[in-house]
Amino acid sequence: MRRQPDYYLVIDVEATCDDNDRLPRYEKEIIEMGAVMVDGDTLELIDEFQSFVRPVRHPKLTPFCIDLTTIRQIEVETAPRFPDMMQKFSRWIRLYPGFLFASWGKYDRIQIERDCDYHRVDYTLGRGHLNLKSAYAKSQSLGRPIGMAAAVRRSGLHLQGTHHRGIDDARNIARLLPLIV
Repeated sequence: MRRQPDYYLVIDVEATCDDNDRLPRYEKEIIEMGAVMVDGDTLELIDEFQSFVRPVRHPKLTPFCIDLTTIRQIEVETAPRFPDMMQKFSRWIRLYPGFLFASWGKYDRIQIERDCDYHRVDYTLGRGHLNLKSAYAKSQSLGRPIGMAAAVRRSGLHLQGTHHRGIDDARNIARLLPLIV
């Protein structure tokens, strides 16, 4: 029997993107980190972290990226670079020992790892990762995983905030935890 974590650290990141595949996947960079800390016993949200991040490889956001995320150019231009954001984020997560990193799918984990590698920043999220997209599909006996917005609707909930904003998506994902764990 697996012991539940003290906390679930639910993360959603938004990254540079385009709609015509001119931006290679390995060059995408995080432009927003949204994270919520959820109590492992009560599954209640107890704290959150949000930061925009200034991209360095492709500093100008594409119109597609702005439309999708609603993140404005000025927000990333005035944001900390990835190493500074991660330093602040790492201080925040140290307040909650015993967390398990969770995200909707594996994309967020992979993108954080890529940015850590590129910027030569220590990856501080531990080895464990809970893929909530797969876990939701399994817990609900679905044939295949579905998107977060569809899972929220399927669960009788309404999306709160702005879809494709890191902090809002992290909050919405946390609302699904009682159906998954």
